[in-house]
Amino acid sequence: MKLTDLFLAELEREAPRTRRALEQVPLDRDDWAPHSKSMPLARLAGLVAAMPSWIALIIEQDELNLTPPPGQGTYQQPPTNTLVAVHDENVQKGRNALLRTTDEFLMTTNWRLLAGGQVVLNQPRHEVLQDTFNHLAHHRGQLTVYLRLNDRTVPSIYGPTADDPRFA
Repeated sequence: MKLTDLFLAELEREAPRTRRALEQVPLDRDDWAPHSKSMPLARLAGLVAAMPSWIALIIEQDELNLTPPPGQGTYQQPPTNTLVAVHDENVQKGRNALLRTTDEFLMTTNWRLLAGGQVVLNQPRHEVLQDTFNHLAHHRGQLTVYLRLNDRTVPSIYGPTADDPRFA
């Protein structure tokens, strides 16, 4: 099986799970955080909604500078009431990028992450893509804890929850 097929299948499995979590984000708790060191709810939910777009970024760009020059690359937090639509759009971007690329490109071409002008990551794209799926699962898990602490429904992700008995 091709890598691109594996990544597409993973995207198709994970997208509805992530969507179910985003559907439960409360619209009136944007600044809420469980701890002073934690991300605010809207920022975490926006990150989860945006992460599928990283697939296209990793395939279509050679690097990402986390500290770009002033005026370039500023992140715009999506409004909480648009999270599901933003997620769906970003899943489509990721899907399209995977359909346009090749396994050879993913295996032989490195991708770089820069911070403060320094390379902090330089790995084959296929490794960065797999790490992105893992990173998404991590932040989606955080989001489900935020949902529980805000008395929202915690949806089934990989199995039943106290709120959602279906198996994902």
